[in-house]
Amino acid sequence: MAATIRYLGRVLIHRQKHGLSKTTCQTSLYPCSVNVWVPSRYFAAATKPAKSTKKGVKDKTSDEKTDETEKIKSYSFMEGEPEDDVYLKRLYPRQIHEVEKAIQLLKKFQILDFTNPKQGVYLDLTLDMALGKKKKVEPFASVLSFPYPFVSEINKVAVFTGNASEIKIAEENGAAFAGGTSLIQKILDDEIQSDFYVAVPEIMPELNPLKKKLKKRFPKLTRKSIGRDIPKMLELFKTGHEIKVDEERENFLKTKIATLDMPSDQIVANLQAVISEVCKHRPLSLGPFVVRAFLRTSTSEGLLLKIEPLLPKEVETKENNKEDA
Repeated sequence: MAATIRYLGRVLIHRQKHGLSKTTCQTSLYPCSVNVWVPSRYFAAATKPAKSTKKGVKDKTSDEKTDETEKIKSYSFMEGEPEDDVYLKRLYPRQIHEVEKAIQLLKKFQILDFTNPKQGVYLDLTLDMALGKKKKVEPFASVLSFPYPFVSEINKVAVFTGNASEIKIAEENGAAFAGGTSLIQKILDDEIQSDFYVAVPEIMPELNPLKKKLKKRFPKLTRKSIGRDIPKMLELFKTGHEIKVDEERENFLKTKIATLDMPSDQIVANLQAVISEVCKHRPLSLGPFVVRAFLRTSTSEGLLLKIEPLLPKEVETKENNKEDA
């Protein structure tokens, strides 16, 4: 028994020595070089322990943020208007101003901000372009005369007519260019450039080559640029102001209506003129065309207007009056 134990001990000692001294012999590629004994490595380099992320902390912070936003959303609006000049907007519903009040605020903002008192006043309109049965109002452009003009520059107007007497009348009334088909090639070659183009009805078939060139400035009945009363058309377009729907947004119109140093009643009159002109492009029976209106200056925020009193109302027919009677 003792001999057996001694034999096992020798075997174990021999295996330990053999494992520690085990090496591999790398044969040299060149005969003159010395063979190098390289010990074999059976262990990989230790890697750094991965950083443990505290999921509980992250979840807690995200939950706290959602709770805060929910609290903000759950705030009820304060009653009445804010008494101070500085207040949290989220605590009050967006104020809707009468036009006169909005103009007073814009004038006040200009004084407080030390900005230019002659800066422009702009009207931004959002329109309901639906006509029913999946039809829409096409983006339009029109020209109007303000009751109180604020621009001193005169627009260049070209008049198309083949009548010599009408050409003379156009020139006497301030037309920048007047003539017949002889003007077509000059316009295509950019020798003649005008702000607006008007024409008499008889010459319209001959102006078709200019449609692509002039685009929305091409004479059109709906824009009042086709007619026989040349002096009246020139009076409108020489001092007129163009308003047009944004081609990209398709239901948005913005235009300058005055300067801030003008009296409030004049700004109101110009604003009313724009809204009346815009509402002509959609039947009143379909409801309000102007959905929302903002009044602003070049440097101020937009003030939401109470637009209902400014919208034109559909005239009641005699039949409705009889039924009411």
